[in-house]
Formats: sequence, structure tokens, C-alpha cells
Amino acid sequence: MWKTEGDRLVKGFDFQNFAEALNFVNKVGEIAESKNHHPNILMHDYKHVNITLTTHDKGNTISEKDIEMSLLIDAIYID
Repeated sequence: MWKTEGDRLVKGFDFQNFAEALNFVNKVGEIAESKNHHPNILMHDYKHVNITLTTHDKGNTISEKDIEMSLLIDAIYID
């Protein structure tokens, strides 16, 4: 579940291994490029990914762009 932390949407994703986590990060990157809306992505402990969404051009607030991006990211995550 995405959490609101101040002016950001934040969610952590866990994977079985490094390759799965990296593949997910690359897919998120493709979506971000296609939507021209780029999240902060942190890959850590080799199989965990944290994503933070905020809209910089709207004064670092949560916007419809962030909601749409969160739904697209959820759609590619295989739990």
C-alpha cells in the first residue's frame, strides 16, 4: 500500500533476488520515461526497492501524475 509521507507517496517493494529487483526498477524507468514523470528510486539490500513519488513542477505536492504513476507501478509488481 502506498503511504503519504508529507508531500510524497512512498512504497516499498520486496523481491526474491537482485535480478528481479533490477528488472522491476528498469520497468519503472520505462514507465517514467513514457510519462515524463520520474520517481525517486532506491534499491537496497540487493532485493528491496523503495519508490517515492511527488510532482516537482507543482511545488513538490502529490498530484494526479503521482496517483497515475503509482497505479502503473502497482500493475507491474508481481507479489
